[in-house]
Amino acid sequence: QVQLVESGGGMVQAGDSLRLTCVASGRATSKAAMGWFRQAPGKEREFVAAINWGGAVTHYSEAAQGRFIISRDSGSNTVHLQMNSLKPEDTANYLCTADSLGTLTAAVKTTRHWDYWGRGTQVTVSS
Repeated sequence: QVQLVESGGGMVQAGDSLRLTCVASGRATSKAAMGWFRQAPGKEREFVAAINWGGAVTHYSEAAQGRFIISRDSGSNTVHLQMNSLKPEDTANYLCTADSLGTLTAAVKTTRHWDYWGRGTQVTVSS
């Protein structure tokens, strides 16, 4: 059984920062690439950022590029998403995800790349 547990969400004002953390457990995640998606009410799940097993390769959405930083603790399945200069449009439930490959394929920005999902942590940004 694979479990992904997110934390760090909250209610902040525009311009503030938040740091999300996700911890993955379970044998299947021993060398997993990990990522973050977000989903706002009535909208589709949207890719935010991803990082490979070694931590050397990252991908970001256009909305996240330059404001968010994804990182992972060395040799572990703990990943962080540092979110700076938050905007009201960043308001969503942020979901952690992991795969079974460890590397990031061309489909990394779609849900079909990913095998496991957490329940999410809510981020609300007020103007």
